[in-house]
Amino acid sequence: MTAAERYADPSAELRVVNDTLALQLAHRSVRRFTDRPVTDDELHAIVAAAQSAPTSSNLQPWSVVAVRDPERKARLAKLAGAQAFIDQAPLFLIWVADLARARRLATRAGTPLDGADYLESTIIGFVDTSLAAQNAVVAAESLGLGTVFVGAIRNHPREVAAELGLPRHAIATFGLAVGTADPTESAGIKPRLPQGVVLHHEQYSDPADADALIEEYDAALEQYNTRHGLTGTWSHRVLGRLAGPASLNGRAKLRDDLAHLGFPSH
Repeated sequence: MTAAERYADPSAELRVVNDTLALQLAHRSVRRFTDRPVTDDELHAIVAAAQSAPTSSNLQPWSVVAVRDPERKARLAKLAGAQAFIDQAPLFLIWVADLARARRLATRAGTPLDGADYLESTIIGFVDTSLAAQNAVVAAESLGLGTVFVGAIRNHPREVAAELGLPRHAIATFGLAVGTADPTESAGIKPRLPQGVVLHHEQYSDPADADALIEEYDAALEQYNTRHGLTGTWSHRVLGRLAGPASLNGRAKLRDDLAHLGFPSH
């Protein structure tokens, strides 16, 4: 995999390349899987890689629930927008921002844990969970597996918490479907924004200069979408996805859900 493919730009190149970079450049979301199971050995290796990710102050404020049971996957799929690939994937990992472990530690020690009630702690929980899960994706892909993140697991966080038996002060942040990619799936390497849009040196660049590159990117992404039976540009997608509360698919009330599940986030 090359930078030219990642950016849909024949002139794009990286002068520093190795096997890890090639693997990361080749990442794509997989939404169609074969029936080959993910083994326990593979699962344990993926979680070990996740636990090797950085973690703020070594708090390790996350957990992951591995779901293989078809009926449970079906219920979770229904809660996450009825996305069929969740049912199809042999393994569905639910990544949990988990402050319950620290709460139990404080209870056993007879020590207050008021700092866990603040927004900073909620952010740490979500950030560290994300770092761990991204490590897991790279590990899975290094084993020849395909993955796709599922943010729609936050559409109904209270129901997901009940389905997974999560304790108070733990919330499902997103899911990750894992399995062997079906080779017949029509998918490729989706182009990303040019580095001139996202990379700034010393200070934030003039937005006009960066935004001027978006029109060309829109054209490249539209070509990709057309090849794979999709429609629209990146700009259309962003504007539609963030148009208003309705476009958030239930997540507009996430602050209330967080508080209900034990994350007051003052």
